[in-house]
Amino acid sequence: MLEKSYDAAAVEPKIATRWAEANAFAAGAGAEPGADPYCIVIPPPNVTGSLHMGHALNNTLQDILVRFQRMRGRDVLWQPGMDHAGIATQMVVERQLAERKEPSRHDMGRDQFVERIWNWKDESGGIIFNQLKRLGASCDWSRERFTMDEGLSQAVLEVFVSLYKDGLIYKDKRLVNWDPKLLTAISDLEVETVEIKGSLWHFRYPLADGVTYEHPVSFNEDTESYSYETRDYIIVATTRPETMLGDTAIAVNPEDERYKDLIGKSVILPLVGRRIKIVGDDYADETAGSGAVKITPAHDFNDFEVGKRHHLRAINILTADARVTLKDNEDFLEGLKVEGKLIEVMEELDGMDRFAARAEIVAKMEEVGLLDQVEAHTHMVPHGDRGGVPIEPFLTDQWYVNAAEMAKPAIASVREGRTNFVPKNWEKTYFDWMENIQPWCISRQLWWGHQIPAWYGPDGQVFVEKDEETALDAAIQHYIAHEGPWKAWVEEKLENFEPGAILTRDEDVLDTWFSSALWPFSTLGWPDKTPELSRYYQTDVLVTGFDIIFFWVARMMMMGLHFMKEEPFHTVYVHALVRDKSGAKMSKSKGNVIDPLDLIDEYGADALRFTLAIMAAQGRDVKLDPSRIAGYRNFGTKLWNAVRFADMNGAVLDPAFDPAAAKLTINRWILTELTRTSNEVKAAIETYKFNEASSALYRFIWNQVCDWYLELLKPVFNGEDESAKTEARACAAHVLAESVKLLHPFMPFMTEELWEHLAGSGAGLACHASWPEPSFEDADAASEINWLVDLVSGLRSVRAEMNVPPSAKAALVMVGTNAKTAERLDRHDPAIKQLARVTEIVLETAAPAGSAQIVVGEATACLPLGELIDLVAEKARLEKALSKVQGDIDKIESKLGNEKFVANAKPEIVAAEREKLVDLQGQKDKLAEAITRISQAG
Repeated sequence: MLEKSYDAAAVEPKIATRWAEANAFAAGAGAEPGADPYCIVIPPPNVTGSLHMGHALNNTLQDILVRFQRMRGRDVLWQPGMDHAGIATQMVVERQLAERKEPSRHDMGRDQFVERIWNWKDESGGIIFNQLKRLGASCDWSRERFTMDEGLSQAVLEVFVSLYKDGLIYKDKRLVNWDPKLLTAISDLEVETVEIKGSLWHFRYPLADGVTYEHPVSFNEDTESYSYETRDYIIVATTRPETMLGDTAIAVNPEDERYKDLIGKSVILPLVGRRIKIVGDDYADETAGSGAVKITPAHDFNDFEVGKRHHLRAINILTADARVTLKDNEDFLEGLKVEGKLIEVMEELDGMDRFAARAEIVAKMEEVGLLDQVEAHTHMVPHGDRGGVPIEPFLTDQWYVNAAEMAKPAIASVREGRTNFVPKNWEKTYFDWMENIQPWCISRQLWWGHQIPAWYGPDGQVFVEKDEETALDAAIQHYIAHEGPWKAWVEEKLENFEPGAILTRDEDVLDTWFSSALWPFSTLGWPDKTPELSRYYQTDVLVTGFDIIFFWVARMMMMGLHFMKEEPFHTVYVHALVRDKSGAKMSKSKGNVIDPLDLIDEYGADALRFTLAIMAAQGRDVKLDPSRIAGYRNFGTKLWNAVRFADMNGAVLDPAFDPAAAKLTINRWILTELTRTSNEVKAAIETYKFNEASSALYRFIWNQVCDWYLELLKPVFNGEDESAKTEARACAAHVLAESVKLLHPFMPFMTEELWEHLAGSGAGLACHASWPEPSFEDADAASEINWLVDLVSGLRSVRAEMNVPPSAKAALVMVGTNAKTAERLDRHDPAIKQLARVTEIVLETAAPAGSAQIVVGEATACLPLGELIDLVAEKARLEKALSKVQGDIDKIESKLGNEKFVANAKPEIVAAEREKLVDLQGQKDKLAEAITRISQAG
C-alpha cells in the first residue's frame, strides 16, 4: 500500500539516486534496437551560475521532450555542459582574492592566476548541475562537457586557425563596448541600459572664416512668416561634453533649409581650436534639437558610421580606464597649434576622470561664453552588467569574424525551411539581426578563456597557428625567405634560441560566445570523427530564450553550416520570459525574484515543473504565482490518492488486460478518453505546445479519471457482480498506469514512484517504459458517459450558483427526452441520484414552475428551486453581490479610461488591471444569469 500522502522531500532524492545508480539517462538508454537518434544540447549555464527561473523553464521543457522521446524508444542524448563564463568567473576569483587579502592577479601573474581559477572551478564551480538534477533534468551526466576542457579547446583552436586562414577572421580597429572598470571589450548582451536623470548641454560652435547665416527664431502667425537672426555659430547638444575634445565634424541634414548652405564650411572646435567640417548626412534629424549634431567617430557608434561615410578622422581622447589623454596623444595633437586656451585645457584635463572632465569642460565653455543652455534630461545610459559602470564606445584593435559572410548560409537555411523557429514570428527577429549584421568582435582583454592562438614577430607580423612551435616555424620561414632588416636579427636569435625570444603571443582571450558557438558539434567530439558525432549530429531541437537568438543561436548556425556543412538543429523553440505574478520582469532591484530552489523545497520539483509547463503557451510570458504551484501540487496529490483508492479496492495491473474486451460502459468510456488524451498529448508535445499537453493531462487525470471514473466505479466495487468488479479493477489499474506514463515527462519523480508501485520493481523504470499508444475507441460509450457527466456537472453548477445547501434534495424533472435519453436516465439512475443529490427522476412534457433549467442534449433538466432555497433571500444576496462587482468594474474602467494612468503606469500594472476587469465581467455575467434563474423560479 502506498504511503497515506506523497512526501516530495523524501521521495525526490530517493528517485534521483535510483536514476543515477541505473545510469538511466545514458545516451541510448532504453532505446529500441535500430532506433532513430534524438539529441538536444543543453544551453550551457555559466560555471558561476545557480538555478534561476529562466533555467527552470528552459530545462523543464527540454526534459519533457527528451523523456517523451526516450519513452518512445528513440536513441536519446541530452548533452550537458557548462560555459567557462570569462568575465563572471574572473570577477569571482578576483573578488575572492581581495576578500582573503591575497595577492591580486597582477601580482601573481597570468599562469598562477589561471591555475587559481581552475582550482576554484574544481572546488566551487558548477553547482548548477546538482540543482538541475534536483529539477529532474535527465541529461547524460556521464558526458558532461566544459567549454575549456581539452577537447573543446582543441575545437576552438581548429576553428580559429581555419577561419583565419580562410580570411574570415581578421584584426581591425573599430568601436567596441568597453568596460572601463573591467578593462575589456564586452558584448551587447553584457550591456544593460539604466535610466539616468542627467543633463543635456547645448554648446555654440563658432563658424570659421567669418561665415554667417540667417537662422529662424520665431514664427508670426498673422503674417505667416519667420523672423530671423544672423548667427556666426551652430548650436549642438550633448549628454557627454567630455567627448567634444574628439569631435571631427558637425552633421546637418542635407534637406534642412537652415543649414544646407553651410555644408562644406567649417567650425572651430571650442577649447581645442581644430577646424572641423560641416557635413550633410541623413543621420542628423532636423526635427530634433537644433538639427545639428556633433560627430565624434571614436566615441559613438552612430558617429563612427557617419565618420566612415565622410572619411573623417577618429580621435580617441580617453584611456582604457576612461581618463582624458591629451598630452601624449598623437592623434589628438595632429594638426593642432598648442597655444592659448588649448595649453590650459591640456594642462588641467590630461589624466582627469571622464566625469570630472565633463564638469570642467562645461565650466570652461561657460567661461568662454559658448554654453548656450542646460536642460534636465532623463535618458538611458548603457552600463556593463558585471562592472556596473557606464560603458564607453572605445576605438581599439580587436579580432573580428566576418559575420556578414558567414551569415549568408545561415539566413538561407531559415528562409528555405531547413531550420524552423517556433513560434514562427521569431524568424523576423533572426532575419533583422542577420541581414544587418556587423563584424563580430571575438577578443576580450581577460586572462580566463581561450588565449588567442596568434603570435607576433619583431615587426608586428602576425602568425596564427594551433601552437607556438608551428607559429615559430612559420615565422622563421617568413623572415629567412625575405631579405630585410629582420632576417639577420632572426638568424642571430636562432643561434642562441630561447622560448619567446622571437615571437610574442597575443594576450587576449576569445569571447565565450565563440566557444559556445561550436557547442552542437564540439561536445560530440569534433574535430575528431567520433561515433557520437556521426550518430547525433544534426541535433533535433534547440530550446532557448529569445534574448540569445543572435548571440548564440545565429552563431551556432553559422559555425555548424561552415564546419559540418549541415544545420546544427532543424528546430529552434523559443520560450518566453518568466515574470512575477503581476507580469513584471524579475530583478533583484525590484525584490521580486523567485528562487526555484525555494519553490522545490516548499512544493516539490514536480509541482514547479508542471506549473511552468502548463503556463508555457507559445509567445506568451509566464506570469508565475506561487499559489498556482500549490494548486498543481494538489493535482499530484489527487493522482496519488486515486492510486491509493484503487489499491484499497483491489485494483492490480494485469498484463493480460485487453481494452477491447471490456464490457462495462464506464470502462469503455474511460479507455476511449485515454486514447483521445494520449493522441492529444503526443501531438501537443511534438508541436511544442507544452501548455496544451499539460492541460489535456490535467483535464483527463483530475476530471475524468479521479472525479468521474473512480466515483462512478464505486457502485461497481460495492456491488455483487464479481465479473464487473474484476473488469473494473483491471481497467482502473491499467488506466492509472497509462496515466502515470503520460504524466511522467512532466512530473517525473512522483510518477517514477507510482510506476514502481503499480507495475512492480521488475517492470523497470518509468523513464524507460513504453509511451502509451492506445487505439481503443467506443464513440457510443464515450457519448453516453460524457452525457452523464454534462448532466451532473450542470446540476451541480446550478446548485452552487443558487447557494443550495449540500443536504437539500429535490426531484429532477426531465422535459423533452427521447427514448435514448430515457434509457440512459434509467441505466444511470443510482449514479445521478447520488452525484447530483436528487430524490427521484421524473419525465414530463413541460417544465414545472419555479425551476432552474439546463439543456443537456435534446432534453431540458429542471431543478425546482422553491423546494431547495429561500428564493427571496437568495435573490437579495445575488443582487448585493452584483452591485459590489459592478462597483469594482466601474472603478477599473474609470482608471483604464484615464489616459494619464495608462501612459504613466508600469505596463504590467495596466495589464493586471485589464485582467481584473475581464475576471469581474465574468463574475457579473454569472451573477446576472443566477438572478435570471431566481426570477424565473419565483
